[in-house]
Amino acid sequence: MTDFHVIGGATETLARPTIRKIGIVDLSDSLRLGMADFWEKPSHVVLLCIIYPAVAIVLTIWMSGYYTWPLLYSLLGGFALVGPFAAIGLYEISRRREQGLDTAWRHAFDVLRSPAIASIGAVALLLLAVFTLWLTAAQFLYESLFGSAPPMTLNGLLRQILTTPQGWTLIIVGNLVGLAFAVFTLCTTVVAFPLLLDRDVGAYAAVETSFRAVLKNPLPMALWGLIVAVGIVIGSLPLFVGLAVVIPIFGHSTWHLYRKVVEPQAAPMPAVRRARRSVPMKPGKPA
Repeated sequence: MTDFHVIGGATETLARPTIRKIGIVDLSDSLRLGMADFWEKPSHVVLLCIIYPAVAIVLTIWMSGYYTWPLLYSLLGGFALVGPFAAIGLYEISRRREQGLDTAWRHAFDVLRSPAIASIGAVALLLLAVFTLWLTAAQFLYESLFGSAPPMTLNGLLRQILTTPQGWTLIIVGNLVGLAFAVFTLCTTVVAFPLLLDRDVGAYAAVETSFRAVLKNPLPMALWGLIVAVGIVIGSLPLFVGLAVVIPIFGHSTWHLYRKVVEPQAAPMPAVRRARRSVPMKPGKPA
């Protein structure tokens, strides 16, 4: 029964939330609301404390002689793949602000006490698997074109990619493969984590609802994915510092996008106690 709860949710039957049709204006409104959440509760300092140690670890690995420059682009692309889970604390802050609750940053960790925490972990494992497969595919593609000996410097990598036919093949095929991974991630998680925070529907229903949201709104969802991808690239350019603003805004905005795409759960009807009326018995006829 525990396994079913993780996959199927807290109810006896699988939940099937109703999906709304949205338009481009809903995307801009979600971004506007996300920016409002960010300025109300700025999180750039918190994000900087996370981003820069992560970058320092990567640079330390490179300086240790592993020369993993070919994975640089793949790691940057990985921000988009794991972003839906990385922003889960931001969804919680937006949810609390929407309900007029305290939005102190300590409440971002309230997700650890969510009834759906096991289902959230299951979807997070799915994203981890996708991220790992993406890195493996990128490494395999690079080695199939250039061999297993990586360049010693970033300049060497750029020359290798931009001045050789194999490099242009890597750019074209690599981006197509990355696009496939990004589309899969968008389809499976665009509203999955906000839905699980809002309702304990289970991992299957969360992923299935995300698929239905994309199928019903293909153009707005494709544009949303493009906006996120471009924003992450722009945020990564100035020494990753822009990600401290881009990621929180997209995280808060995703919560509001979820609210626009998925119908709210209907409130349960209050039980009405009906007074029992005694019905007088008709006297029987004499025999």
